Amino acid sequence: MRRATIANPPLFALTERTRGRITLTADTGAVAHLFVLEDDIVRLLLLADGMVTSPPSWAIAAGAEDIEEPGRDRMDVAGFACPEASVEETEGKLIIATAQIRVTIALHGLHCTWEQYDGAAWQPMAADRPTQAYDFGWWDGRAHHYLERRAGERHYALGERAGAMDRTGRRFRLTSLDPMGYDAEHSDPLYKSIPYVLVADSAGRCHGEFHDTLARVTYDFGRELDNYHGAYRHVVADHGDVDLWMIAGPDPLAVTKRFTWLTGRPALMPAWSLGYSGSTMTYTDAPDAAVQMQTFTAKLAEHDIGCTSFHLSSGYTSIGDKRYVFHWNRTKFPDPAAFVKSYADVGVRFVPNIKPAMLLDHPLIDDVRAGGLLVADADGVETQAQFWDAPGVYLDFTNPATATWWKGQVTTALLDTGIEATWNDNNEYEVWDARARIHGFGTPRAAAEALPLQALLMMRASRAAQVAHAPGRRPYVVTRSGMTGLQRYAQTWSGDNRTDWKTLRYNLKMGLGLALSGISNSGHDVGGFAGPPPDAELLVRWVQAGVLMPRFSIHSWNDDRSVNEPWMYADALPAIHRLMALRQTLLPFFGDLLLRYSRDFAPIVGPVWLDHPGDAAAWIDGDDHMLGRDVLAAIVVEQGAATRSVQLPGHDDWYDVWSGTRHAGGSVIEVDAPVAGNPPLFARAGSAMLVDLARGGFTPDPLDRGLWLFPPAGAGSFVLTALEDDEACTEPREWRVAGHCADSEIVLEVSANDWRPLTIVLPQGDDRTLVVPGAVTQARNDIAGRRSVRIDRA
Repeated sequence: MRRATIANPPLFALTERTRGRITLTADTGAVAHLFVLEDDIVRLLLLADGMVTSPPSWAIAAGAEDIEEPGRDRMDVAGFACPEASVEETEGKLIIATAQIRVTIALHGLHCTWEQYDGAAWQPMAADRPTQAYDFGWWDGRAHHYLERRAGERHYALGERAGAMDRTGRRFRLTSLDPMGYDAEHSDPLYKSIPYVLVADSAGRCHGEFHDTLARVTYDFGRELDNYHGAYRHVVADHGDVDLWMIAGPDPLAVTKRFTWLTGRPALMPAWSLGYSGSTMTYTDAPDAAVQMQTFTAKLAEHDIGCTSFHLSSGYTSIGDKRYVFHWNRTKFPDPAAFVKSYADVGVRFVPNIKPAMLLDHPLIDDVRAGGLLVADADGVETQAQFWDAPGVYLDFTNPATATWWKGQVTTALLDTGIEATWNDNNEYEVWDARARIHGFGTPRAAAEALPLQALLMMRASRAAQVAHAPGRRPYVVTRSGMTGLQRYAQTWSGDNRTDWKTLRYNLKMGLGLALSGISNSGHDVGGFAGPPPDAELLVRWVQAGVLMPRFSIHSWNDDRSVNEPWMYADALPAIHRLMALRQTLLPFFGDLLLRYSRDFAPIVGPVWLDHPGDAAAWIDGDDHMLGRDVLAAIVVEQGAATRSVQLPGHDDWYDVWSGTRHAGGSVIEVDAPVAGNPPLFARAGSAMLVDLARGGFTPDPLDRGLWLFPPAGAGSFVLTALEDDEACTEPREWRVAGHCADSEIVLEVSANDWRPLTIVLPQGDDRTLVVPGAVTQARNDIAGRRSVRIDRA
């Protein structure tokens, strides 16, 4: 068996074919497995020394809600269709093709060229760099992969990243840090890292590339240049093998849904998780924390503001000025169950902060040491790391005994007091000691080989504790850090951002990057977490953005220890009060989007080009984004702005949701965007938004089901559906509306698998007669100047 050299790279030959897999073996002992898993998914697993060195995968779930311990075997093809592929060997090349992907492999050196079928012809996807695309022993043994970089190629996703959405020309270090007060335009790394890239060519054709690794990874999208190799981009993982998953497009939405499916079904959260969630570090850090907490609910009632949860910061666990997970400070909170009940009685659930690191003087530290539950070196000496208040030690969730202990603590310290949820925080696992080892489910390995897995297993254990404690209730886990597939277990947010206008702009882009990476149920700390308090204008603009995010929480730890609250500024309170009421109105709409995310893997938010890849203007990296496929949000992110320029995509008409004004797709419009108003919002003609027309506030009226309808102008037909969540039912209520429009009337056929009375609301200014054959109709009072008709079965 010879050693490969740059001048004489390994020579591969086809040595095995089995269901879903084609194996090539080199004269150096290297092995390349090509997995044909779906017509649009083909995977290359390259083993430079012939053996799998990566830990089992915790990213690949193929539509499933969970992965069994110890993770997915890298050779497993369960859950995939494994279609028959054509295999042709000719002139030193192997050509493998499905209906949608074709890969040509040069057997001398394993140079791969990938193509996708766009319905008419084969189009280029990606190609390895012609010179040394992989490390076959001539470098450092890490998992290197070099690809050609083509003119006009753009690169998106990578999870949570700062700056513009297109990553081209930049380099990123994928590891998890706690960069509190980060610069949302420039900081790197951040909290979450997903080694997945959505690649778009100059024509807008897209495909997905996922490197399934748990190691620290560096991506370079052309920042690095080397005269000897031409234009290239580069991925290198510090440990493990090259495990590359290629997803064919060319439709970017289809690729995004496919990657979400590949990495697991998004968890369906309880309906109350969509409401406003209060929070601040300041309340629970105060000596009179219980008084501060009761003041919050009193202010909600005083200002008639609805709130469904409160993120309870870690001050409730304090001993002195330090924080100790699962420890209640009985001086501040002498009766935790009574405290929890006082909030539950007014309809507010607690989401308490919990951390996976323990300070060295933690009251429970002897128990976890005795159980061997900590990250430690080969001699069993625990690995210390700098934590928040002092040096600490991390729990090792790759040890099943740790998960068992954790679930027990979540249950007795939290769930038994009446709490229903958990907030997994400070779970970045900043372990830098190269000697650190983990249990690895019985296969010990270096901690650095799987650090992101710890956060995933932590949220998995937190979720399991909730399920065991209340089997009939949907669990709710929030996590700050995480890896590919975290959507199976948790909701997330962009961490401890800084109060700044550019944070508002770039946090929105960070959320879109997460959504492209399969993680749509996210939000941001509205108002800014760290730094100075926001002024009134910035606070209102942040709330305008926040009410249009899946997760809506106002959270802060301002430098002056003031608190970001809806009533922070008297002059801004009327505008914020209207926005908080708007959020309550939109809760069914977000419930619809969450159901589609969980059921159909459709992203809740996305860049405009995701639905309009053929519209060149949609690819401009602006400040607009989509909610689902039919609603465009144009958030104001510039100080002092009173108007907003909006580029409407595609060819369909778009309605201004608030004024009813109709605009043509492809047009650029200037709309009023006063600080005291609603955020600019546009709905595609032929669509609808499911809403709650009831009076909101601190004690909202019962649900009053409504459908904001945006019918085509003039003659035309449309069909739409809306999904309504009912946690008591196994299947959502699905409304189906078929409309036939004329100049003077709109005829609707409305049906549902579980009928309830429904109010149809037309855009302001649409005075056509609304006819619903076979239904009882009743005109209602105008709603914000719009005509509405309540319908029920005859």
